[in-house]
Amino acid sequence: MTGAVQGGAGRTDDGGTGAVQGGVNPTAGQAGTGGFGAVQGGAALPGPGLPGTGSGAWQGGFQHPEQTGPFGAAQTAVQGHPGSPAPSPSGGRPDGPGAPGMPGQPGPYYAPPGSVVTAPPRRGRGKVVAGVAALVLAVGGVAGGVGGYVGYEAADRSGPVANALNQAPPAQQTGSAPEGSIEQVAQKVLPTVVQVQVSGGAGSGFVLSSDGLVLTNNHVVESAAGGGPIKVQLQDGRSFDARIVGRDPSSDLAVVKAEDVRDLPVAELGNSGDLRIGQQVVAVGSPFDLNGTVTSGIVSSLNRPVRAGGDQGSQATVLNAIQTDAAINPGNSGGPLVNMRGQVVGINSAIYSPNSSQSSQGGSVGIGFAIPVDQARRTAKELAETGKATQTVLGVSVGDSQDGGALVREVTPGSAAEAAGVRTGDVITRFGDRPIDSSDALVAAVRSRAPGEKVQLTIGEDRTVEVTLGSQPVETR
Repeated sequence: MTGAVQGGAGRTDDGGTGAVQGGVNPTAGQAGTGGFGAVQGGAALPGPGLPGTGSGAWQGGFQHPEQTGPFGAAQTAVQGHPGSPAPSPSGGRPDGPGAPGMPGQPGPYYAPPGSVVTAPPRRGRGKVVAGVAALVLAVGGVAGGVGGYVGYEAADRSGPVANALNQAPPAQQTGSAPEGSIEQVAQKVLPTVVQVQVSGGAGSGFVLSSDGLVLTNNHVVESAAGGGPIKVQLQDGRSFDARIVGRDPSSDLAVVKAEDVRDLPVAELGNSGDLRIGQQVVAVGSPFDLNGTVTSGIVSSLNRPVRAGGDQGSQATVLNAIQTDAAINPGNSGGPLVNMRGQVVGINSAIYSPNSSQSSQGGSVGIGFAIPVDQARRTAKELAETGKATQTVLGVSVGDSQDGGALVREVTPGSAAEAAGVRTGDVITRFGDRPIDSSDALVAAVRSRAPGEKVQLTIGEDRTVEVTLGSQPVETR
């Protein structure tokens, strides 16, 4: 990035030419020793006017273009410019007593611009002495400037020159990646991540078995569900034909099988129930066809209800998602979200993209969503073994309540909800220990559990019932 590359006010140090273009001289009127540093100080702050030796004693003020002198500032002490300090025993601030010479305040050593100042009338050789003193000052300034410049030039020519191009390259790193680092995670996970290619697009996936089972998103392979071609490309560039083993649109998961392959590295599955907000995670996939891309971030939120089809999706596609700020883009779908032990904790599935439309793909704005692996593990096992998936159900049709919660619009006869005593018109406000503030939150909470689990529902403010969750087969079209 740029924006910080702007110099400030230069210092006016003694000696050398380093202060030739100095900005502010905080000690105007003090002694300077040699070089241009004490000759051309840019804007001098009015000081107490301490006497000094060398050229530093006659610089100061704001040098106008029309002023002339050996170095542009030599006449400042002669042409009483406002703000030019003079060697006055009393000193003083420029805005108070003891600061003669400000506009409208003529003093013994200052006068309005353009005037020539002479010393007060004295007997004897006063004028001659004053003239000699001015000449000595001018000669001293010239001598100091020339001496400093010559010294600088000599030092510049004789000093050693350092050149980065002449330095020997550092020794190549041969040690293993630090434990728990993103580098180590990438080395472990990358060999297990694949690109899933279909007609008109591509997504990501990861290897479940050494003989070629791959888990990905349903929306990645849905276009090939009617028999279209599918290929799985490994990180080493090898590509294999693949087929759909089973898919579940409601959980946005699918299992495909790469043909004629063996001895593939297998991903390690973790536990999404152990995740904590703020925990570091890594996403791996093929965003925008950039195979093997690694990004990192944190767990931004948990149990986030997300419609896999966006705002236009139905409750049939609501996910109980992990939210992360790891960069997830089109093409990352189906790839793993892993913890810092390299274990898969989620399957990247969706992003929030406020500027996207049906005709254009959005990019990451730091809000991505992944399916928790605890839910995905059960569904993937069913798909791999039977080609079908079952869905956890409560047995109600719900909408949003105006006061928060999920309003029960209909209870399915013979369902788990009916058996528990849930009635039409009830407002479900908690599912176990999880607050329910919308209908999507209830759907996501139900799908985060397995069929047969017992859960306590809170209806309204204080009524509770216990329900044993049911199941139904997932239909695919």
